[in-house]
Amino acid sequence: MTRPRLSAFSVLGVCALFALAGCFGPPTPAPTSSSGAPTSLATSSAAPSATESNSATAGPTASTSAPVTAPPTATAPPSSATASPEPTPEPTFTGFPEQVAPLAVYYVAIGDNGISGPRIGCGDSLVVTSTAPVRFTDQVGPSIGVLLANKSRDVGMSGLVNVLYQSSLTYLGGELDGSTITIYLSGQFMLGGVCDIPRAKAQLEYTAMAASAATSARVFVNGRPIDEVLSLK
Repeated sequence: MTRPRLSAFSVLGVCALFALAGCFGPPTPAPTSSSGAPTSLATSSAAPSATESNSATAGPTASTSAPVTAPPTATAPPSSATASPEPTPEPTFTGFPEQVAPLAVYYVAIGDNGISGPRIGCGDSLVVTSTAPVRFTDQVGPSIGVLLANKSRDVGMSGLVNVLYQSSLTYLGGELDGSTITIYLSGQFMLGGVCDIPRAKAQLEYTAMAASAATSARVFVNGRPIDEVLSLK
């Protein structure tokens, strides 16, 4: 049996069919975002630069106006450690100024009943006297010192009495707190009777108040209040 021969036109037709089939095949898929294009290029092309944005928004007046000088860069404020001033030291108390003046010392007018001065127990009065001018810085110490140093019962020809003349007392110091002066003594009282107790206390308190310009006084003897010490007499 003889095979049918294919003519040249038949071969050409078949080839043409294959070529047409290749042209109308499935379309090539479009590239996705995961393609090899660099991300930085896509971002830079999408967003305009700062220079382009400024030039786009600037009006025609801005392009013809004089150039504006940029303000100087603000410097950071100094730290608190360097800005805060150093604390000012508290002034040191160097003592009272030295002065020369008479001292006020109190003695007792027995039976005066408050006529010549403040009235105290047993119907007596306290009377202030003045000494010769004395040099001092703190007046309390010298005033109490003059009172305790007087070892005479009678104060000259004045008729006044010093009930502390037999006592052996020493002034240790004093302090002023507001309007109250406190003095500290050491030693022993030697008094002549019950009426000498308010007299001795008043002499010390009023002399201390006059020297310090205080309105009240407290007296401690050997670390104890004077009322407690004199209550044993």
